[in-house]
Amino acid sequence: MGNSFAPALWFLLVLAVIPLALWMFKRSPMGRLHGGSGLRMVGVLALGPQQKLITVAIGEGEQVRHLLLGVTPQSIQLLQELKPGEAPSPSEAPPTFGQLLARARGGQP
Repeated sequence: MGNSFAPALWFLLVLAVIPLALWMFKRSPMGRLHGGSGLRMVGVLALGPQQKLITVAIGEGEQVRHLLLGVTPQSIQLLQELKPGEAPSPSEAPPTFGQLLARARGGQP
């Protein structure tokens, strides 16, 4: 009688361990490498229902790079790598569409 519940108990134990293992992996150095710890979205500007301009920061500290990406349902394109002084900080007001378009074309806002 005791052996008939053993498989069910093992199954429940495995189900309980899966979320714990995933939580531990996310906090491990391996999980942080694949979790994008050096990648963050700085700003988003919606141009249309399915079109966006996204500013992404890659890296940390002095090694940070900012990329301006054009995103549509079909593709993601690098429009420009922003110079350190050009990248917006999260606290400042987002640039206008005209400023972003001029920057992407290579002109000054």
